[in-house]
Amino acid sequence: MKGAEGWKRDPLEALRAGDRAPFEAFVQSETITFLAFFRRLGAGPTEAEDLVQETFLKLFRTVQTYQPSGRFAAYAFRVARNAWIDQKRRRASAPGAGAEGRAGAAAAAEEEDIPLAWAEAREGEAGPLERAERAEEAGRIRSAVQELNEGHRRVFELAVVEGLPYGEIAALLGIPEGTVKSRMHHALRKLRGRLEDSGESEGVAG
Repeated sequence: MKGAEGWKRDPLEALRAGDRAPFEAFVQSETITFLAFFRRLGAGPTEAEDLVQETFLKLFRTVQTYQPSGRFAAYAFRVARNAWIDQKRRRASAPGAGAEGRAGAAAAAEEEDIPLAWAEAREGEAGPLERAERAEEAGRIRSAVQELNEGHRRVFELAVVEGLPYGEIAALLGIPEGTVKSRMHHALRKLRGRLEDSGESEGVAG
């Protein structure tokens, strides 16, 4: 997301204070990002547009109950992810969905590559050469991340890709915050070891 360069203030905090401009700027600047996000998850063009609208509507409706506890981008991402999961659950419960549809919805709800898909959706902000370089680097990092065990990988993605604080990750995963820190430490150590030969370890957050 464009962050301070796009909408300056937390859009929902500003909206609650009566200033609509940051939220409108957020919608204008991030529509393409959300469209790319849902398309990479497998949504068709029309479905992706509907999901983007649903995401913005859900954000707008939470203005009175919204409590900022971290980066707004991470909060918006969770709302978008939940919109995707809700869509899959609705399809699974629809008449004629069958066992295959329910299984597909369950898999979508547990999709662990969603954070990576979100990161990939942002590649459209760069120029062609920069996108190519990022794609190559991202491919190496993604490959290394996939080699982590499940516990380390989930913590890394939540912390680095989604930008969530350790306390929130602990709550999401139902583990102590100390365990989150330990897993993150081991994940970073393994990633640096995996990438140092190719000179990419500088791209992994410390």
